[in-house]
Amino acid sequence: MSNLHKLVIRKWSEADRPREKLLNLGRRALSDAELLAILIGSGSMDESAVELCRRILADANNSLDTVSKMEVYELSQYKGIGEAKAISIIAALELARRKKEAPVEEKKILNSSKRVYDFMKPILQDLPHEEFWTLYLNTGCKLLDQQLIGRGGNDFTPVDVRIILRNALAIKAHSIVLIHNHPSGTLQPSHADRILTQKIVEASKIMDITVNDHLIFTDNGYYSFRDEDIIN
Repeated sequence: MSNLHKLVIRKWSEADRPREKLLNLGRRALSDAELLAILIGSGSMDESAVELCRRILADANNSLDTVSKMEVYELSQYKGIGEAKAISIIAALELARRKKEAPVEEKKILNSSKRVYDFMKPILQDLPHEEFWTLYLNTGCKLLDQQLIGRGGNDFTPVDVRIILRNALAIKAHSIVLIHNHPSGTLQPSHADRILTQKIVEASKIMDITVNDHLIFTDNGYYSFRDEDIIN
């Protein structure tokens, strides 16, 4: 087959393109060669990026560890791999090595109002204005993410329920905890607090997301909607 008939990645069917394959099927569906091909972007007139990366891996006995030890000049000997592409491969594999060596950070377990209060107190303590936060948890009540949803004045914070749920869906949260502070020091929820809480609870149910609690913070304590049986 002549070089003119060789197919570059962008001319393949979408199911075969590494980038599209990653988007549609997830990162684990790709081979090592396909992942490397995403890094270099293109091959040469003689072979596609995936074919080139398959050849590099074959020369390394299909060992990413061996490839990670190669220097820029060694990778640059392959047609289609210039200095910039060689550096990209080396940098990516070095990041993978460092990730493997890095200690795994234990996720916070926030399965009680007291644990949530202790976790958020450094953030909300002594604030002169009101803030509304959402904690996103997995099935074991381990923290996935925390987001500031709104910031207001002394007694009002605008809250967009759509943002709360969009974030929850994006990170596949199983449940959420709502939190806001009362700079005035009043622990009791206002009528607006109760209405907003119910609105978020009902909207979350549609998405199969549980609202575990809504905490009102002051510098001297907290009020838990769940502890007071307002959220069941």
